[in-house]
Amino acid sequence: MPDIKDSYISPFSTRYASDEMQHVFSENFKFRTWRRLWIALAKAEKELGLNITDEQIAEMESNKDNINYGVAEAREKEVRHDVMSHVYAFGVQCPKAEPIIHLGATSCYVGDNTDVIILREASGIIMKKAAQVLKNLSDFALKYKALPCLAYTHLQPAQLTTVGKRATLWMYELSQDIHNLEFQLENLKLLGSKGTTGTQASFMELFSGDEEKVKRLEELIAADLGFNACVPVSGQTYSRKTDSYFLSVLSGFAQSAYKFSNDMRLLQSFEEMEEPFGTKQIGSSAMPYKRNPMRCERISSLARYVITDALNPAMTAGTQWFERTLDDSANKRISVAEAFLAVDAILNIYINVTSNLVVYEKVINRRVMEKLPFMATENIMMESVKRGGDRQELHEIIRTLSHKATARVKLEGGTNDLIERIAADERIPLTYEEIIKELDPQKYIGRSVSQTEEFIRDVIDPILKKYNTESINAVLNV
Repeated sequence: MPDIKDSYISPFSTRYASDEMQHVFSENFKFRTWRRLWIALAKAEKELGLNITDEQIAEMESNKDNINYGVAEAREKEVRHDVMSHVYAFGVQCPKAEPIIHLGATSCYVGDNTDVIILREASGIIMKKAAQVLKNLSDFALKYKALPCLAYTHLQPAQLTTVGKRATLWMYELSQDIHNLEFQLENLKLLGSKGTTGTQASFMELFSGDEEKVKRLEELIAADLGFNACVPVSGQTYSRKTDSYFLSVLSGFAQSAYKFSNDMRLLQSFEEMEEPFGTKQIGSSAMPYKRNPMRCERISSLARYVITDALNPAMTAGTQWFERTLDDSANKRISVAEAFLAVDAILNIYINVTSNLVVYEKVINRRVMEKLPFMATENIMMESVKRGGDRQELHEIIRTLSHKATARVKLEGGTNDLIERIAADERIPLTYEEIIKELDPQKYIGRSVSQTEEFIRDVIDPILKKYNTESINAVLNV
């Protein structure tokens, strides 16, 4: 047995992915599901008239979770076939049932149906964790729905928004990912019992050409495993486009989290907001004062991996030959599993960060007030027109004064004195006091408050009611 410290171990196992998600892609989950499928097949075949006894099924049921790995692994070294090795191992534990295990089936009966079940189970974990992120962000958005802050276009200060309204943008994208994953789950079907090339020929032989029984067989298997149907047609495998669909959705989750993490990294640079920072956390080995956005940077890093990984099943789906080729297998084992593990890790971090976001209100207000004089110029101009001013003339006056104030800030390093310049200009029919009244940030946030409230009520709350049934507190390994 090699020293574990001398072997490669996936960072998903040691640093990033949750135990819950790792379990879904574990050997135990896989091989126990294989046995569930063999039992479902035997029960359905018995119901439809094949010579299978209750005693045989009971024997299989009693050993469904007791995987004799040693027997299976020793057998696989001899026959070099994983499914037949586990058929053999199951038969060793179930001597009475051994003759009917895997009856009529091909390897993809257990392999592909298990993969479909894994897609469903792993997606369920993604759903509830994404919903917890939405819960965290909705609480945050409502708390800060009326706090004005600078909005940005081209990463340049634009008109104002609010801290809470900005959070709705993060939420909206994530809510769309949830809806897209929901759609895939609603349309997910088992492969069923299609046989070696998808024709169900072996089952037609078992049931003496009775097509209705062959069709009923799939219905019974699907119901036993909690699905409403099996795919209507296939080759030996389910269409690999299914994997592509799911990883495309996972890429969407990664994109949404990426957007959030990048915004947070910028906001932390502006000193407006921060991700949580531990009391004993070290930001830099060289610079003790540093408070780096390391968790959000990790989201960004993992998100890039998922977005790129989504190309794998797309290329696999497009290059399958006729009814079956095995060049999907090695790629699929890695790409699908790691996409789910990575998104699980991303959402763990996302939950952790959003559970305790830090907001520096005074810094936000200071930065707003530095830029507000420029943003207030349109209101000042409109109010001046009401007092009899010429709109075009006023526009030119304020434009010229704005450029002079900008030059003072950028070239001289001075403060923004635009308001003082406007008040001092006799061509502007407003007093200093009247102009100052226009510098209320609340005048420039539009419908931010009501938009935030309406969005959470109409879009987010239904998702939370459906998927946020228990609170998730994500504790990170690092």
